[in-house]
Amino acid sequence: MQGASHMLLEEPLRLASVLSPAKPKVFPSLTKIVGTLGPKSHSVEVIQECLTAGMSVARFDFSWMDAAYHQETLDNLRKAAQNVKKLCPVMLDTLGPEIQIHNPTGEPIELKAGNHVIITPDISKAPSADILPIKFGDLAKAVKKGDTLFMGQYLFTGSETTSVWLEVVETSCENVNCLVKNAATLAGPIFTLHASQVHISLPTLSEYDKHVISTWGSRNSVDIISLSHTRSADDVRELRAFLKSHDLPDTQIYAKIENSEGLDHFNEILQEADGIIISRGDLGIDLPPENVFMFQKIAIQKCNLEGKSVIITRVVDSMIDNLRPTRAEATDVANAVLDGTDGILLGAETLRGLYPVDAVSTVGRICAEAETVYNQPLQFKKVMLHVGDPMPHEESVASAAVGSAIKVKAAAIVVFTFSGRAARLVSKYRPPMPVLAVIFPREGSDPSSWRSYGTTQARQCFAVRGVYPLMGSTDEAETGGLTKEEYGIKLALNYGRSVGMLKPFDRVIIFEKIGDSSVVKIIECEG
Repeated sequence: MQGASHMLLEEPLRLASVLSPAKPKVFPSLTKIVGTLGPKSHSVEVIQECLTAGMSVARFDFSWMDAAYHQETLDNLRKAAQNVKKLCPVMLDTLGPEIQIHNPTGEPIELKAGNHVIITPDISKAPSADILPIKFGDLAKAVKKGDTLFMGQYLFTGSETTSVWLEVVETSCENVNCLVKNAATLAGPIFTLHASQVHISLPTLSEYDKHVISTWGSRNSVDIISLSHTRSADDVRELRAFLKSHDLPDTQIYAKIENSEGLDHFNEILQEADGIIISRGDLGIDLPPENVFMFQKIAIQKCNLEGKSVIITRVVDSMIDNLRPTRAEATDVANAVLDGTDGILLGAETLRGLYPVDAVSTVGRICAEAETVYNQPLQFKKVMLHVGDPMPHEESVASAAVGSAIKVKAAAIVVFTFSGRAARLVSKYRPPMPVLAVIFPREGSDPSSWRSYGTTQARQCFAVRGVYPLMGSTDEAETGGLTKEEYGIKLALNYGRSVGMLKPFDRVIIFEKIGDSSVVKIIECEG
């Protein structure tokens, strides 16, 4: 049944096939998995296991711990990636306009439903059940009676039971008097405060963020910046200018949509950003629960039509403490894949969870299973209609490559590219097989400078659905005298065979640009 469904099932549907054991996957899912590295995923050994299990992108969240800790983690990531012979992009997640409550003693604070608590900018006050100091002086100007505030510790504890809903009763000078709506125990050194559908007069790119990017980010040539609490296209433009001024012109920007302002300006943000992260945790505070799924579906579809990578968050929270996700969570992951997401972001599941490797592998298996019933023909038609006639040459050839691959039942598509753009364009048409992107240097480019640029472009492809990049070369010592085409094909086929993606007599589509023309052809793997 195809129709307008995102799910493609062959009729008659045999329920017995659902009960039979799943076939082991020899290759990761097309959907990419972003893992947040932290205390439970800090060592070389655990990171290595996460990479082997299917983690494609490593996220570093600077809302906690210092640069020295993150540097140690990154050094471990590099060792792990080298051990398993994989590239892994680094995603730096900014703090943004986040309001924090610091509890220096870490002593538990018990809030009881029906009681009142004062939120004050007077940080000389000690946090208690009666008063909570924040490092922001204008909250009383921003909120009004009846507004909802949410105080959470999800990142730090991985549990929503340590979160509390507050209702603004009144404001007095700089203080905000709130009614506690549910009982909760706040334990730990930091709590975050979110004001639902309220504009907070703090910059999206904070001074702290600028410091981290200009030091740690620049020193490590980070591949992707996740811009937290993106509220407008100007936020993206500001960060892009800042990156260029700090020698990071190739770093991609993924706008993190997590409030009503970002939702209101989504179309403009999408045009400016390189990718989108749908942060469902904070969105679930700004939006009624019944509306979150609709925004997710609409936002993913818009990203798919534009060929921009889209990633969703907060999927298997229960795996922080449990070996298996709930049935609702497993279904949620599958539905995100059927909606068309490029990736799934794991936060506390890998950062503080007891089973970081299992979280990665479990989500990967769910994604791979959902991909088998993804309605690719429907999405292909939608993208074709969106692009319209006459189609630009690049779109025409990319869509033809995917169409040909489906018709001949190809096992993979090989794309020769300088920047990864051609591979992303092929991925836009959602091929049901992996895309091997061989990144070649431009003619006449300096080998040493290109190596850095090319590696960045290759790593960034790991955030795009179905794309697996390989570093090509034009050095005769590496190519063995083969032509660029011969070497590229050999590199891709050898890799495909080594990871179990390709087997003898499989067909492979080759997509390359020659001069001003693009060529698509079919080859067959040797027996």
